Amino acid sequence: MEYFNDQMMVEFDSVSKNESFARIVVAAFVTRLDPTLEEIADIKTAVSEAVTNSIIHGYENKQGKIRIETVIVEDTVTIIIQDFGIGIENIKRAMEPMYTTKPDLERSGMGFAFMEAFMDELFVESEVGKGTKITMRKVIGENSKIE
Repeated sequence: MEYFNDQMMVEFDSVSKNESFARIVVAAFVTRLDPTLEEIADIKTAVSEAVTNSIIHGYENKQGKIRIETVIVEDTVTIIIQDFGIGIENIKRAMEPMYTTKPDLERSGMGFAFMEAFMDELFVESEVGKGTKITMRKVIGENSKIE
């Protein structure tokens, strides 16, 4: 297998219609690693969850920017999704399955759980009033998690 070292960055407005754009642009970039359909679906789901969190929770549906940086090193894709919104006060609590700060919007509270399930690694950094940065990694072509 030929290995690549490559990077892509895109920034877009925090509106719901851009969630599908984000999924597609990351998936298209990752295709150079010849991923399986399941690997692409996993990545698209994780990106969708992270971008939706930024729109709904980070900016509370107000105008803002979301930045996605995708880096490929050999057979590993790293996706960094960052917003500059309100931030997360308690990351550990926010990552608990079924926990949501927006029950009135019928949010399931499963966004971080899905990101963890579909990616090999997940890191969340956040500062109240400054935004949130989600870093996800996935090894393409491997059936096991990163050790």
